Amino acid sequence: MMNRAIFLDRDGTINQDRGYIHKPSEFIFEYRAIEAISLLNQAGFIVIVVSNQAGIAHGHFSEQAVDCLHQWVSGQLALHGARIDAFYYCPHHPNGQSRYRTKCDCRKPAPGMLLRAAADFSIDLAASWMVGDHRSDMEAGTAAGVTPVFVLTGHGKQELPHIATSTRQAENLYEAVTKHILVLA
Repeated sequence: MMNRAIFLDRDGTINQDRGYIHKPSEFIFEYRAIEAISLLNQAGFIVIVVSNQAGIAHGHFSEQAVDCLHQWVSGQLALHGARIDAFYYCPHHPNGQSRYRTKCDCRKPAPGMLLRAAADFSIDLAASWMVGDHRSDMEAGTAAGVTPVFVLTGHGKQELPHIATSTRQAENLYEAVTKHILVLA
């Protein structure tokens, strides 16, 4: 049996985008994001974060720092009865340093992270969704065959002119979940 999933961008969707975030002290959840994730859990979706983390490629922080932050995020969500089932991130950038300097299939807008998660979790991509605040999130979702929802948090307002008018839109993750995903899934 195939599973339904919600793919979430991290910075600007789940939390406020404040630059290269890699410490718990820098991480601030977006308004009602925890509640939105809990609603997705209750509805039976697998919740997966797919995030470009160019700060690794540029030498601002390590993969270990990102992993530690994600463990902290999981702990904060657990305090509220919510969970993220998996975190996938791309540490690469075409202008990055050393082994991270590469054009890969995982950096959004490429769909690699979504496709890997689909294989790992037996996900029915046609029954799944991608929520994010960048055009690259929408393009990755579309390339993977999931339904995209664009949010106006993070870089959303700046990116809006580059988003197809036919793309579903929401003020934030909570509205994406309650106005689009749970209504249409």
